Amino acid sequence: MLSYTGMLALLLIHGNVMLPYVSSQNEPRINASDQEILQPKSGLELPITLQCNLTNSHSTHRQTFWMKNGQEISNTRTEHKHTEFKLSKPRTDDSGEYMCVYTFKSAPNANASIEVKAAPEIIGHKRSENKKEGENATLYCKSVGYPHPMWMWRKKAGRGTYIDIDNSTGRFFVINKDNFTELSIIGLDISTDPGEYVCNATNIIGSKESMTILRVRSHLAPLWPFLGVLAEIIILVVIIVVYEKRKRPDEVPDDDEPVAPIKNSTNNHKDKNVRQRNTN
Repeated sequence: MLSYTGMLALLLIHGNVMLPYVSSQNEPRINASDQEILQPKSGLELPITLQCNLTNSHSTHRQTFWMKNGQEISNTRTEHKHTEFKLSKPRTDDSGEYMCVYTFKSAPNANASIEVKAAPEIIGHKRSENKKEGENATLYCKSVGYPHPMWMWRKKAGRGTYIDIDNSTGRFFVINKDNFTELSIIGLDISTDPGEYVCNATNIIGSKESMTILRVRSHLAPLWPFLGVLAEIIILVVIIVVYEKRKRPDEVPDDDEPVAPIKNSTNNHKDKNVRQRNTN
């Protein structure tokens, strides 16, 4: 009777499908360096070297190359079994999942993963957002760091207190995608929605947060310049009317004052002639 190990060597039963068993002894063996934790901006930005070494394989080795977060790193292909990838001045955006990949002539590729971890660092966010009441607003934050952070949105309530924001209200919607988060606010309320909004990114290494100021204007805001000019005109008209009414009386002629009679020069000449005739 075959032992349990012997039976697995013949076949592996998975449901109703019979799969051949592949011994782990035939798999390539790769020795890889341990995970690294970055401490950027600490003044100790020492170089980091990631290493992999293929110690055993049953198929002829062809090439080796490096990948980061699922993407091949250019200019890293080599035919050596021992390979290195160096981070000369490691920064937060250098963190991620690195992988050394080995290819073979007659066997599937083999790989080993090395994690380079770092606390989140927010590299992009809206510093402010200006909207009118009733409109929709969208705030966002982007980060670097690994592992991908857990995101949280909060609104400052005053005196150092904050209110957590989630999708339960029907007007706030949060979307998180690895190193990106987005907060949408539907139908802005001028009395409750303006304020300071904070996005927080946290992973097992550390956390970081950034603030966005949301301003909400009234529907009448576009009319304010016009209303200001109109108010100035009204004030000017009132000043003129008051000034006219308060003029001094002696500046206006009095209609009741009698007008001196105009002497008739013709009558004077007639009187002269009459007198001269009487003397003769």
